[in-house]
Amino acid sequence: MFRMTFDYVIAKARAFARSEEGASAIEYAIVVAMVAVVVVAFITPIGDRILAIFNSILNALPAAPAPAPAP
Repeated sequence: MFRMTFDYVIAKARAFARSEEGASAIEYAIVVAMVAVVVVAFITPIGDRILAIFNSILNALPAAPAPAPAP
């Protein structure tokens, strides 16, 4: 029984070593990382522009009156 289990594990390990699915997973991970870099590179300037728009709106609003002091 032990010999049969051992042979099965060895056969699975050899099949895993010959498998090329791991290489495909690494390639996909590299592609995902490259896409993430591109997204960050394009989103950062857009975020700066949106922040500038909100700051200009904030500066255009009239100042709120100071609250009355507590008695």
